[in-house]
Amino acid sequence: MKEKSLIMLFAIAFIALSCKDNSKSDVVNKKEKYRPNFHFTPKANWMNDPNGMVYYNDTYHLFYQYYPDSTVWGPMHWGHAKSKDLLHWEHRPIALYPDSLGDIFSGSAVIDKTNTSGFGKDAMVAMFTYHDMDGEKEGKINFQTQGIAYSLDEGETWTKYKGNPVIGNPGIKDFRDPKVFWNEEKENWQMALVAKDKVIFYGSDDLKSWNKLSEFKFNDDPPLGVWECPDLFKLPVQGTDEEKWVLIISHGGNSSPNGGSGTRYFVGEYDGVTFTTNQQESQWIDYGTDNYAGVTYNNEPNNERIFIGWMSNWDYAITTPTKTWRSAMTLPRKLSLERINDKYILKSTIIDGFDSLLSNMDIENSDKYPFEFESEKLQHSVISFEVKINDKLEIELSNELGDTYLISYDPVDGIFFTDRTNSGIVDFNKKFLMTPQQKILIGKKEKLKIELVLDASSIEIFLNEGEFVMTNQIFPKKDYHRFVIKKTDGLVIDNFKIQSVKSTL
Repeated sequence: MKEKSLIMLFAIAFIALSCKDNSKSDVVNKKEKYRPNFHFTPKANWMNDPNGMVYYNDTYHLFYQYYPDSTVWGPMHWGHAKSKDLLHWEHRPIALYPDSLGDIFSGSAVIDKTNTSGFGKDAMVAMFTYHDMDGEKEGKINFQTQGIAYSLDEGETWTKYKGNPVIGNPGIKDFRDPKVFWNEEKENWQMALVAKDKVIFYGSDDLKSWNKLSEFKFNDDPPLGVWECPDLFKLPVQGTDEEKWVLIISHGGNSSPNGGSGTRYFVGEYDGVTFTTNQQESQWIDYGTDNYAGVTYNNEPNNERIFIGWMSNWDYAITTPTKTWRSAMTLPRKLSLERINDKYILKSTIIDGFDSLLSNMDIENSDKYPFEFESEKLQHSVISFEVKINDKLEIELSNELGDTYLISYDPVDGIFFTDRTNSGIVDFNKKFLMTPQQKILIGKKEKLKIELVLDASSIEIFLNEGEFVMTNQIFPKKDYHRFVIKKTDGLVIDNFKIQSVKSTL
């Protein structure tokens, strides 16, 4: 979660003008401009962090930070949706409402298979941060505590634990976002919780009584700002017998590589008490400005790590040019760990099931294909190819109004970048263009594998099968329909494919 006191000041000014009349509808407005065709969005009003991501009884549950009374941030609830495939979502009633202890900030959910909590076998138990807005306004620093609630009907109705809060505030202003998981080796519940500029690990036998295990802090110079939305899990290193633990942390402020909020990761060891790493520098799960607060699913049936992030940025989230709803989630991504050039890299690829939405497209009347073509389906498509680069790679996505989104790579300096300066509507917030050229230093590459995923208001770019990822929001005044790869000396394109994406609305 962001530093909410700052956001709230901006949000209050917008609430009176914001849309409030669609929250009771069960129908998503499919024709609304910029509404994604195949990314999750709320039916109406404000959404931010994904929360409580858990799988149970053949169903993926997605809870999320939600304000049902406006399209800008306000008192937080937990919205709820569920899916059989992580692509087609069914909206459910609001799961958790604010109460006398505070608003319901970010957290996680688990399935208590052996009834350790006493709430019931297979109870779905959510752990979240209570945020006491009145306490914050009064200047207190202990306004964030941790609470739990449980559901015995697969997330439809919830009962809050009478003993809340289960973890009081130790005197830290930013003390939030619990990620709970079952530690198989230790046979107990464990949790990562962020506290200002560090992670605190806790353990519990019953999800109600928690004891502190250790702390982890990285020597950032300069500091990256408040730590948020942690996650901790183990992954095998591809092609080896090695396993490593991965710690994910999100950061607000201007900490990310291209400005605003972003999410990084650490690879190391965790013995059930202490996390350690030999990592010397920040590594980022996504280099674009529009992937924040992402975490992974608990209880995933294939023991995979499926990640979903909030596809926005606190620098401009409350002003993006949508009307009845605001914000989308990234496509669900499978995380894997690979050792590349003596460095552990957390790779992201779209889940396998996404292929079921794809259909090959025939491009007619283009003797310059694949270097240049037009298609009315371009705005909702996946483009993939391999490219051999001698001089430079330059790609343009555009429409007849002149809106243009640029992608470029220069092997001389090893920088891959995108440019949304003239991509469409860009003047809704000056911070949207604070870093118009978003860069990744990928080094000198003679070949690249590129996958571009376009939806109504976003583009997700995966390089070398997810070794590098860039997520950007875009708001073209009309759909992009023209695609161009500029021909340069020695540029060779192989295995070019463009596929349309079926809507999941």
